[in-house]
Amino acid sequence: MSNVVLVAFEGPDSYALVGGLGTRMNDLAAALVARGHRVHHLFVGDPALPAREERDDGALVLERWCQWLSAHHPKDVYDGEWAKVDDFSRSVPPHLANDVVPAATARGERSVLLFEDWQTAPAAIGTATLLAARGERAPVLWNANNTYGFSEVDFALLRRVASITTISHYMRGEIARMGVDAAVLPNGIAERWLRPVPPGDAAALRAAFAGRPTFVKVARFDPDKRWLWAVDAIAAMRDAGRAPRLVMRGSRGDHAQVVMDRIAVRGLSLQRIALPATAGPRDLAAALAATTAEIVLLDSFVHERPLRALYAAADGVLANSEREPFGLVGLEVMACGGIAYVGRTGEDYAIPFGNAVVVQSDDPRELMTAQRTLAARPELVRALRAEGRNTAKRYAWPRVLEAYEALWDVALELAP
Repeated sequence: MSNVVLVAFEGPDSYALVGGLGTRMNDLAAALVARGHRVHHLFVGDPALPAREERDDGALVLERWCQWLSAHHPKDVYDGEWAKVDDFSRSVPPHLANDVVPAATARGERSVLLFEDWQTAPAAIGTATLLAARGERAPVLWNANNTYGFSEVDFALLRRVASITTISHYMRGEIARMGVDAAVLPNGIAERWLRPVPPGDAAALRAAFAGRPTFVKVARFDPDKRWLWAVDAIAAMRDAGRAPRLVMRGSRGDHAQVVMDRIAVRGLSLQRIALPATAGPRDLAAALAATTAEIVLLDSFVHERPLRALYAAADGVLANSEREPFGLVGLEVMACGGIAYVGRTGEDYAIPFGNAVVVQSDDPRELMTAQRTLAARPELVRALRAEGRNTAKRYAWPRVLEAYEALWDVALELAP
C-alpha cells in the first residue's frame, strides 16, 4: 500500500469544486482508494467544515487548508487567491514533511506526493526541500493541468526537486516553452460514466427534441470555450432552414453577458429554464418539449443523470474549446454514447469522424456541414457512438492509473 498525498486548491466541497481540477482530484482520489492505496487529500476547503475528516474507513483523509482565510473570502476557493497561495506555500511544506510523510513511514507505507497546478508549485518546492533534509525518500511530482499561472512558477528550481508531469501532448509542448521536458500522464474519467444510460432517459429527451437538430454545450462562460462560435453556428443553421436548437449551461462571469448579447444580435430566440434540484431526465425532457426557443439556457444545476441522458440524446455536444489542455468533457460525452465535437489542442484521444467530430476551422458553418454529413450516414453515427464508448473505456481511471503507478516506481528508484 502507498500513501498518496494529493495537494491542490480544489477538492470535494462545493466551496472548492469550481472546474475540471476538482473533478480530477475527487475522481482520482476515489480511484486510488478503490485500488488499495491510502489517500491524503489536502485542499482549500469550506471554512464551515471540519479541518480534518476521514472517509472510507480511514483510507481517505481530507485536510481543509487556509480555512481562516476562506472565512473572510466566502465565494469559493479562488476568492482571495493570492493570500491563500502565500499561506499555502508557507504552511503546507512543514506539515507534509514533518507530520504526514513520517506518519506513513512509521506505518510501513511509502509516500508519493502529487501537487497540482501553479498555486501549489512553491509548496512542492518547499516540501521536497524539507523531505530531502529529513532523509525521507518520498517522490514529489508536480502536475500542470493548464497554462494558467505559468509566469508565477520557478520552473528552474521546480524541475530540480520534483518530477514534472502534464496531461496531454499539447500541454507538454506548452511546458517545453518554459525549458521543461514533462512526462505525459493523461487525465481519466470515473468508471460511473461508463454505466449505460437508461434507454428510457435518452428516448424521453429525443422525443422532446421533436426532430430538430439539437446540440448541447456545458462549460464556463469564458472566451476559450468558443461560446460565440457556438451561437454563430446555430444562427447559420437557422438561416439555412435547419431549425436547430442549442441547450446550454454556463456559469457566472463577465463573458456571460457577451454571449447573451451575441444571441440577441443574431436574432436567436432564447428561453431560460430553471428546474428543481430533484429534476430527472423526464423533467428536463418535459421542459424542453414545452419551448420552441432556438437557445435554451438551463438556469439551474443539472445533476449527472439528466446530464448524461442529454449527452446521449443530442446530435452533438460542443466541447470544442479554443485552447483545451485535455478535454475531459469530450471523454464523458463519449462514455455516455454521445457524439463529442472537440477542438484541436489537448484532445489526444480524438480521431476525426472515427470516435468524435474534430472542429477544424473557425467557420461556424462547419457545424452545419458536419451535422448534414452525419444525418445522411446513420451507419457513421452508430460507429462514432460505439467507438467513442470504446475510447472512453481506455481512459477510465483504473486503466490510466497503471501509468501513474509505473512512474511513481521510477521516481522512487531515482529518489536520493
